[in-house]
Amino acid sequence: MKALYGQQNSPGEEMTFVFQERENPPAPRDHEVKVQVRACALSWVDTKLLSEVKLKKELVPVGREISGVVLEVGSKVTFFQPDEEVVGILPLDSEESGVCEVILVHEHYLVCYLEQAIFWSKSALPKETVAAPGSLGLGAAWDSGRLTLPFPSQPFGTIAIQLAQHRGAKVISTAHSLEDKQYLERLRPAG
Repeated sequence: MKALYGQQNSPGEEMTFVFQERENPPAPRDHEVKVQVRACALSWVDTKLLSEVKLKKELVPVGREISGVVLEVGSKVTFFQPDEEVVGILPLDSEESGVCEVILVHEHYLVCYLEQAIFWSKSALPKETVAAPGSLGLGAAWDSGRLTLPFPSQPFGTIAIQLAQHRGAKVISTAHSLEDKQYLERLRPAG
């Protein structure tokens, strides 16, 4: 299997990209999720950041924003199941390249792809998709009694609302116009 990496060049030179052969990932460890990558967004921000950070590596993985399907989960993963669609952003210290067929990702860097969130392309998902869970504290234990008040500014608030509802929280929000109110009401879970 091949993966795409950025090659660090001399200072002032642009980063070049190379494909490297790599082994199929092993079985996931406790909190890891094995994902079959279906799409990956490449961003100039990622390459600029990587070149400025000057990581002490010759080759650095690229393609941080991914979407795909869960193949297998580690023994302590409770939120994901095989065959679920997920989206996520790989951390800067990840050894995994998003431009690869199958990768291992820590469960905290992924969220389920919610069917209601059809306003963005899965392959070019916004960074808000992963920022929203962090800002809501979704890495912590959640129960159905938790209350949250995300602001529905697009797209961050919309994603935060859906994630909070998905986790069973009661969501109270604001609307600027009748159109916004109607849009937010369509986000309510059925039942």
